[in-house]
Amino acid sequence: MSRRVVWLFGLAAALAAGPVAQAADDPVFGVWLTAAKDGKVRIAACETNPAQVCGTVVWGRGPNGEDARTLTDVKNPDLARRNHPIVGLQIISGFRRDPEGGWTGGRIYEPQTGRTFKAKMASTGPNSLKVAGCVLVFCRAETWTRTE
Repeated sequence: MSRRVVWLFGLAAALAAGPVAQAADDPVFGVWLTAAKDGKVRIAACETNPAQVCGTVVWGRGPNGEDARTLTDVKNPDLARRNHPIVGLQIISGFRRDPEGGWTGGRIYEPQTGRTFKAKMASTGPNSLKVAGCVLVFCRAETWTRTE
């Protein structure tokens, strides 16, 4: 193989890996305590598409202070998913990097209501993350705090 062909393969591999490598050190990655301080969500590259961002519940408390490891997703509109534990539940999915450095085009699931919203999020400092769930053009935002 000529050097030029090897170089082209190397360039193609580097370009293909680019979005994943950029996302790996993104400031939204980490474990975040929700604004209500009743849950922690680990945000990382999605397993199914590493160019996107997903988030999974890693800790939580129920409305009466119970450990979320004992709770299931009872409000899920899909009856078959209502017995899934809250801890380990993916509640953030499909976010893509926007030109301003935030993440848009994703969805956030709210286990307390069983509703899923269009969402956006952006780092607002090294230890704060603004997360907004939207219905039509109206968005409700809250700030999460980094724990890891």
